[in-house]
Amino acid sequence: MPPGALSIEALQRVGLEANGLVRAARSQVDAAEAGVIGAAAYPNPEVALSGGPQHPRIAAANPATNHRVVTLAQRIENPYVRSARIGAAESGVDASRASYHQVRADLAAQLRVRAYELLLRQEIARMEASIFDLMQEVRRRINVAVGVGETARFELVRADAEVLNAASRKEAAELGALRARVALMQFTAGALKPDFVINASLFDPVNLPPLEELREEVPAVNPDVRRLEAEQHRALQRIDLERASVLPSVQILLSNFQEAQYTSNTAGFHVTVPLFYRRRGEIDAAVADSARARETLEFRRYEIGQLFESAWQALQIARRRVEMFEGGIIKEAENALQIAQAAYRFGERPLIDVLDTQRILRGILMDSLQARFDLQAAAAEIDRLRAYYPREQGVE
Repeated sequence: MPPGALSIEALQRVGLEANGLVRAARSQVDAAEAGVIGAAAYPNPEVALSGGPQHPRIAAANPATNHRVVTLAQRIENPYVRSARIGAAESGVDASRASYHQVRADLAAQLRVRAYELLLRQEIARMEASIFDLMQEVRRRINVAVGVGETARFELVRADAEVLNAASRKEAAELGALRARVALMQFTAGALKPDFVINASLFDPVNLPPLEELREEVPAVNPDVRRLEAEQHRALQRIDLERASVLPSVQILLSNFQEAQYTSNTAGFHVTVPLFYRRRGEIDAAVADSARARETLEFRRYEIGQLFESAWQALQIARRRVEMFEGGIIKEAENALQIAQAAYRFGERPLIDVLDTQRILRGILMDSLQARFDLQAAAAEIDRLRAYYPREQGVE
């Protein structure tokens, strides 16, 4: 590998730092944290100032003068309303942070799958290029044999057709690798250089915790489940908020009145009594929203568990297929091709047998590479469900 080759983890870090959707999700967390500051703020006092000339109705009684009135009003906040409002805002922060982790986990999994897809396309392109070189060599030998009269010209026509077919597959494979590279650059928002190299392989081992441990971990740490738990807690806080709003609210009033002859200071309070409407509609709406959040959470927790079971089964199937190919299928197909090539050189088998054996080997190699890619994709899906991705360079 060249010195600048990127590992899968380094590639994920680059994408997580450069992708605009991750930054937007982080901005939502900042906005939610600012909402907590607003929810914890105390109500501001209100000051009213009025004044003007004062004229007696009987001119000889009192002289004309001026007066002014200053009134200070301070609302005393209900502590139950305040605590419920702050709790709801903090739950909003937890929900936004869980959504942020969900975006990061999804992107990290997509980057991992796209990286291994690029490796898959590159392996296919290399395989098709080797097959193309092999067919050109076979065609050259047949051309020599036809020139000396040892082989019929029909074999050369068939070899030309096979060379053209191999060239077409080679070009298609190279274009597929280029498209996979462009797609990976798109997920990283152009942060990768066009000639980047991935320091990984389809043969990389897949290391995951045991099944029972994962079954307990996934529903507990999945960001979507955490988000729904925070939303349910916010809905419960909203119920407490609406119920606490039914209690009477108190406002303290202080007033100062001044004129030429008199100064008056008064104090009092203003009470709002919920006598006719006790916020029954708002409370029922909050209860219904809490039930919706609870049902959604239960269903999503079950759905996440089923998605994990499906990904685990896909992982086991892919691992079994890899073991089958490594157990001797590829080796037997390669031996069969070598035998067919030797028999063709000695004139014991026609060219069609070599081509058929080569097609069988090509199909087995393609299936083997696809099985390894499916193994890596299933592991990436499990890591996505348990929100396992590089975080040390991300802003948490």
